[in-house]
Amino acid sequence: MAKGGRRYPLVIYTHMMNRWYPAVLTLGLALLGLAWALYSWGFEEWRWLGSASAGVLSLFVGLLMFLLRKSAYVQPFSDHLRLATPFLRLNISYKRIRRASSSTMQALFPPKSVPKSMIDVVAPLSKMTAIVIELTSFPMSQSSLRLFLSPLFFKDKTPHFVLLVQDWMRFSAELESMRRGTTASTPQKTRDTSILSRLPRK
Repeated sequence: MAKGGRRYPLVIYTHMMNRWYPAVLTLGLALLGLAWALYSWGFEEWRWLGSASAGVLSLFVGLLMFLLRKSAYVQPFSDHLRLATPFLRLNISYKRIRRASSSTMQALFPPKSVPKSMIDVVAPLSKMTAIVIELTSFPMSQSSLRLFLSPLFFKDKTPHFVLLVQDWMRFSAELESMRRGTTASTPQKTRDTSILSRLPRK
């Protein structure tokens, strides 16, 4: 089994969940309040039941977001890099990695290139440093990856991942150490070339 290093939580995933779960929980409470009001006012059963069901579902989704907000991570192993979220787990072989470089989020996602709907998301992260893993190819189609990952994991359409972690220097150093394979190889036995070794054995 491949030796695993430290797990580094993915800041982008946590940041997105922290933005959404309060709104989803608030919506759930509002729908439950509406359901209670409709029931109290004597409206048809299907009306308040529908609002109550939607409210319970919203509360469940919001609570799930809260519990899973720090569950996405990246982890170097001795032969691959693991990128994991609650609904996706990728093992990226080091043979696929061309190089790893660092850059600020502001340089990767300039304000003019970011859609208006994402400006408020990117702004708090703009000064943070991310590690860009450039690949020879994606482990799966990019369209499939975008179903599970935020657009902030991709700066363009080339094969790569933008990985934003808090301790980016430690992650970068550990990744390079794993890629280079720092374990010492077993020394080979030296050949016995003495004259006595060449004598025929009886």
